[in-house]
Amino acid sequence: MSGFKQTASRSNRLWSGAALSVLAMGHMADAQAGATFKIDDTKWVSVGAGLRTSFRAQESGAGSNFEKWNNDFNLDNIRLYINGQIHKYLKVEFNTDCQTCGNGGEVRVLDAIGKFEVNPYANLWVGRMLVPAERREMNGPFYSAVYNIFSAGTPFEPSDYNLTIGPDGNSAGSFGRDDGVTFWGAAFDGRLQYAAGFFRGLRGGANADHNILYAQRVAYNFWEVEKNPGYYTSGTYYGTGGDILTVAVSNQYQEDGAGTTAAPANFRGTTADILMEKVLPGGGVVTFNGEYKNYGLSNGFGQAERDAAVSFSAGTFDMFEGNAFDVSGMYLFPQKIGIGQFQPYLRYVNVAPTTSSTREVYEAGINYVIDGHNARITASYQYGDLLTKGINYKSTAAGEDVSQVMVGFQWQI
Repeated sequence: MSGFKQTASRSNRLWSGAALSVLAMGHMADAQAGATFKIDDTKWVSVGAGLRTSFRAQESGAGSNFEKWNNDFNLDNIRLYINGQIHKYLKVEFNTDCQTCGNGGEVRVLDAIGKFEVNPYANLWVGRMLVPAERREMNGPFYSAVYNIFSAGTPFEPSDYNLTIGPDGNSAGSFGRDDGVTFWGAAFDGRLQYAAGFFRGLRGGANADHNILYAQRVAYNFWEVEKNPGYYTSGTYYGTGGDILTVAVSNQYQEDGAGTTAAPANFRGTTADILMEKVLPGGGVVTFNGEYKNYGLSNGFGQAERDAAVSFSAGTFDMFEGNAFDVSGMYLFPQKIGIGQFQPYLRYVNVAPTTSSTREVYEAGINYVIDGHNARITASYQYGDLLTKGINYKSTAAGEDVSQVMVGFQWQI
């Protein structure tokens, strides 16, 4: 899926987010890129761009042979990053992305943030920004440890339920962003980091009373303090951040934040995540990411309404109910081969809806890291029924275990 770094990286590289990427969020010491234009001692503007594109081939069903695979080239993201400072305490961030890229694509606003940043303890952002959530959302696609972090991961938060923002009851944001306000900061030498926000959340449909969405995230850095813009995060620092052990919890709640106009429900999403990264004596780097989610709906929309509803249709906001977790481990070899370093990894995702079938995916892959998050190539193999069941949480959801291979490219400046 965040400060001067957000301006110099997720800012100078200005990421979207991401996390922001995040995130997508720029922000790492090895990611100081883009171009910065100084106006005077307090005013400056920085520009950057990010691209993610991939090739995927997936089996059409169990027992298929190679001729029955579906092949596809994807433009996953193309982002333009613009950050600026107009006063010692006032900054602005504007990022775009090619939303609905797979259908031709439309360049739309990703982030539009006015920033009032006074000290490390208390800061205020207003506008369209990442909703405080688990690390995956705060990383965004550009600063995650693996390429497939969203396409084969745990269920989405409300702000990631749909690609586009609309008033018809099936949108609560886009790409993890929403319109609102976030207070963020850090204490105890930066070890305790927090973000708390108020957002529009679901627009129309079940939320006829215009209730707002509340979101909070609190993280504690046990080893080295992670250094990112604002409240953004990263899924790995490739060893440049030292030894890291950070644990975080987050929560989102909105009254009438899911369901339909006739059967609204209150939404709650609680998550916990951990990042452990250790630089070994020989220069290799071990990285572990883990997240757990528990989502619930109350007072209205139930499985009967879910089974009868048409997902993603106007007036329907079918949020996940149940538990899910995502764990991954990787090792960055210290030796440079050619222009980069190899980083093999393993990953497992399990999604267990309350009243629908469990789904999972196993993944093995390798990153070829040329310049941290600025230049990376990924090849991966996935197997499981999460690839076919996806986000269908009806009681009749069915899907076969299939294989998918992917090659992804990520560039940022």
